[in-house]
Amino acid sequence: MIFDKLTELLAEQFSVEPESITMDTSFEDDLGADSVDIVELSMGLEEEFGIEEMSEEDVAAIKTVGDLVHYLQGKVEE
Repeated sequence: MIFDKLTELLAEQFSVEPESITMDTSFEDDLGADSVDIVELSMGLEEEFGIEEMSEEDVAAIKTVGDLVHYLQGKVEE
């Protein structure tokens, strides 16, 4: 559920095919994300999943789609 929603958002933001995104997809290496992209993504995630603002430490620790899925699962279940 979270992964499916996330792949839709990532595919749209980074102009890639949703099928190309896996749990091992790296934001920096595979999607070419820079810090501005990550900030925009985090704001979209906060709105989409109804979570509180992501801290800089949390954002910095997220390197792959899998990392983000696990982070969101923890936040959504809180």
